Parts: sequence; C-alpha cells; structure tokens
Amino acid sequence: MELKAGDIVMLKSGGQPLTVAEVKGDDVLCLWMGVEGDLFRETLPLAVLEQLEELDEDEEEDDEDEE
Repeated sequence: MELKAGDIVMLKSGGQPLTVAEVKGDDVLCLWMGVEGDLFRETLPLAVLEQLEELDEDEEEDDEDEE
C-alpha cells in the first residue's frame, strides 16, 4: 500500500477515519478530529493501517439524494 499526504486511512482494528499528513518510510503521521473538535496527531506504523476508498463527487451526490 502506498500512501501520500491527504489520503484517508483507518486502523485495521476499527475506529474513525484518519487523514495522512506525512509518510516517512513505514511511519505514517495521521491527524483526526476528536468528538469535541480537538485535533489529534499520532505517528503510526504502516502495518496497522488500511486505506479507505475515496468516494468521487458523483457517488457522494447519490448518497445525499437517497437520504
């Protein structure tokens, strides 16, 4: 898996989506917002992450239309 800044990932064990800020070898700096709006950052090993598929704009619009 090749990650770059801006990619969306998640822990393989679950949780909320994380945004990749930087990749250095097998270390990935991730950012995410907490429930109360706090910004968190953590460097995680690549082995514990999976990349989420990004929805294109058409798919996002279809999802909104269904609600």
